[in-house]
Amino acid sequence: MFFIWFLIFLFFNPINAQQYYDPSPCSANTSYPGSRYTCNYSYQHSCHTFLVYRATRYFKTISDVSQLLQVDPAKLLLLNNIKSPLEFLQQGREVLVPIKCSCLGQFFQATFNYTVPENSTTDLSDIACTIFEGLLKPRTLVEENTSQGNRVKVGTELHVPLNCACPDNFSSSGGGVKYLVTYPLVEGDEPSILSEKFTISPVDLWVANHFQPWPTIYPNTTVLIPLKKHPVINFSISHSPPPSPGFLPTILVQKTTNTKLRNLYIAGSVVGFSLVLAALIACGLYVKALRKGKVVKLQSFNTRSSPLSCSTPRSSPRSGQLTSRSSATSCLSPDLLAGIMYSLRSYSVEDLKRATEDFSKERKIGDQAYKGLNNNDNAEMMIKLMRFEETRQVIDIHSKINHINIVNLLGVCYGENDYSWSYLVFELPGNGCLRDLLSNSSNPLPWDKRTQIAFDIATGLHYLHYCIFPSYAHLSVNTRNIFVTTDWRAKLTNIRTNPPVGSSKGNENIECVKGWVAPEYVVGGSASAKVDIFAFGVVLLELISRKDDVDGKSFKECIAFLGGGTSEGGCFDGLRSFMDPYLKEDYPLAEALCLAVLAKACVEEDPLHRPSMEDILKVLVRMVR
Repeated sequence: MFFIWFLIFLFFNPINAQQYYDPSPCSANTSYPGSRYTCNYSYQHSCHTFLVYRATRYFKTISDVSQLLQVDPAKLLLLNNIKSPLEFLQQGREVLVPIKCSCLGQFFQATFNYTVPENSTTDLSDIACTIFEGLLKPRTLVEENTSQGNRVKVGTELHVPLNCACPDNFSSSGGGVKYLVTYPLVEGDEPSILSEKFTISPVDLWVANHFQPWPTIYPNTTVLIPLKKHPVINFSISHSPPPSPGFLPTILVQKTTNTKLRNLYIAGSVVGFSLVLAALIACGLYVKALRKGKVVKLQSFNTRSSPLSCSTPRSSPRSGQLTSRSSATSCLSPDLLAGIMYSLRSYSVEDLKRATEDFSKERKIGDQAYKGLNNNDNAEMMIKLMRFEETRQVIDIHSKINHINIVNLLGVCYGENDYSWSYLVFELPGNGCLRDLLSNSSNPLPWDKRTQIAFDIATGLHYLHYCIFPSYAHLSVNTRNIFVTTDWRAKLTNIRTNPPVGSSKGNENIECVKGWVAPEYVVGGSASAKVDIFAFGVVLLELISRKDDVDGKSFKECIAFLGGGTSEGGCFDGLRSFMDPYLKEDYPLAEALCLAVLAKACVEEDPLHRPSMEDILKVLVRMVR
């Protein structure tokens, strides 16, 4: 019955009959009907329509998408009901993008230009299938840029014709299809999902794309969504997130199985159910035997930590136990992660006065920070004065953090009479802050320790950016907020209250950040992981050169040799003059150049041209011994 309706609509629906679906993967080097949507030579006018683009880790904000597709961000905000152009979108979040679709030659296309940035893929297949998510095929990109070949150089401007189509009966009052929205498929897309998402009939979807019966549908290919009114996406429709590249094709409509195959499935199900039932009975008998033999002692079990515990919060020396609300069976229990909030040691003002010699100037190590000595174990600790209202927020942040490259929060001291302030007590790594170590000319840091410190900093930032929810941007990364342990491992400090990642809170927090800062943070105060990437680049330059550049002017002049205008010999000469002279060339020149190039990429003015922390770790992991 469904196929009969399909044939009726195929012959009587007025949608352009030339739009086919291309039944081949995005990377296929052959051209099929549907690789590009054809138009009649007599079709002179263009149409305003839409395409769908999905947020990725490289294009995660409306600002990123608008720059890629050259669309006014204000239009995207209004069309997609998003408040801020810098708001971080969930990976895979669909964004409607208005485009102008024109008939050029024999194909419809929405024409864009794309300049290949530094530290980006230069393979046309990756650009078509990853950057532009299959909205065109690599073969099309090659045909439109014949002088480039399959790989292009950084800085090359490409002509990018994205797939689009206009209905023959395009009219604001004709009562037919008004828009054909270009939609890139991902694994799991089915007619029922798309019809609910756009409130259309599955039959209309079949007809608009000339699907053959029982088609094979590949991710990163496009279909046309026929709409009779302005597009609205229903985001409440459940959908699996887009998987990594390389998955198998998903079948849009399943074939009916024959009788023998169906009987085989039934027999397999019966056998499988019998095996599961037998296993459950055996487990029940085993547990009963254990109880009878008193092998399991509940009281003993409750006093031991679970062997399944994957990560436990660090506790202070006197805290010992987590709160009783912590789950004994789940290693990722929210109570377990928040347990640090209830296990902090409570210090008195007298304790801190004794530890800091009554907050003497000799003990001061920073703005409102002192070095103290714990009388119980002679361990050094960092004591920071903080406004009372910020204390709970900082404790809440540290309750979500458990990482070797981030300082541990040990305890808190609330004011006894004046509740407008409090002290937070942190561990203090024994070798002090990185800036002091770099400034010590009598005992310069050897090269292997510098690369290890760079790797540790990147690992800590990667944890903040990717491994906690919601993701967190440090926004105050510099050599004074990085401390080094006695075994030369780096730890991030000053984990403070920041605006949510992706928000723009003005510049009220910028006065807390010292040194050379990302330009977008200075101008708009945007909270972004890219701000940390910029700061990390500055730290790399300090590790390489030992210099302490406040405004970046000196660094900009010193790393001009990396701009590509000098000869190979001039490049190495420039690098040697930039390196810390106390190293006395006791370092691998190739590694030093690699770090310098990485640092330059991190301090790019345009945030989109900076690498991610994942990319940085891939470089640094090859250097650590």
